[in-house]
Amino acid sequence: MSTSQQKPKRWLSISLAIMVFALVSFSMMPLISSFFLVSNQTNHSLPSSLPSKWDTEALGYQMVLQREPDNQNALRGLLNARLKQGNLREAIAPLEKLAQLNSTQTDYSILLAQVQQQIQDFEGANTTYQTLLASHPEDMRALKGLVDLLLLQNKASQAISLVEQTLAKNKETKQIDVNSLDLLLGEIYVDQQQWDQAIAIYDQAIQTDPKDFRPVLAKALVFREQGQQTLATPLFEEAVMLAPIEYKDEVKMMAVSN
Repeated sequence: MSTSQQKPKRWLSISLAIMVFALVSFSMMPLISSFFLVSNQTNHSLPSSLPSKWDTEALGYQMVLQREPDNQNALRGLLNARLKQGNLREAIAPLEKLAQLNSTQTDYSILLAQVQQQIQDFEGANTTYQTLLASHPEDMRALKGLVDLLLLQNKASQAISLVEQTLAKNKETKQIDVNSLDLLLGEIYVDQQQWDQAIAIYDQAIQTDPKDFRPVLAKALVFREQGQQTLATPLFEEAVMLAPIEYKDEVKMMAVSN
């Protein structure tokens, strides 16, 4: 494989590593990606003409919902069955209902947007994220999700504007940790290989909170990606020193891996 073919994976590795730590301060639902992992698991041992366990369960939940359309246990059961079937399109309806019934929470709306993105309903996912952020502007998961969606569609300028507008509003509301927003903005610049802008953002975050290991780690990753290991090494050491005990091992592993 050529160097040019390997590059996108390396950019993605940096991007994901930075944001894993950018969001450690926030309560997160169980990894949304796990839903998509199980959705790809199909039972190949049965002939296709026979109904699977999940087909039977889905039918049972549908019968319950005909009588009790707001039964959340049945809705969750149907959602799980659809995901286990790998039928993401049919998972939309129970997800939309669960999001409607739990409007004060954001988990189901975020999962809905993720599923819409998976089936390439980008307009639907955008609307879901925008609606969610209108009522929950402090939700970093929704903001991160929308940024990822925009980058997927090669709309980096819109992603930058979104985060910058959120930063401007946050100066008054102070609902979100400023460094987490800066790190998200830095990730966009990394995705676009705009290294100087990314470094400037990380320097600003370090100045805002010198005890925050996240921008130090992000800056180290960028330097290493550029081949400037002599600049990266002391930053990795500083990130390890600053990281909370529960994250030290992960930071150490990132410091020694390519």
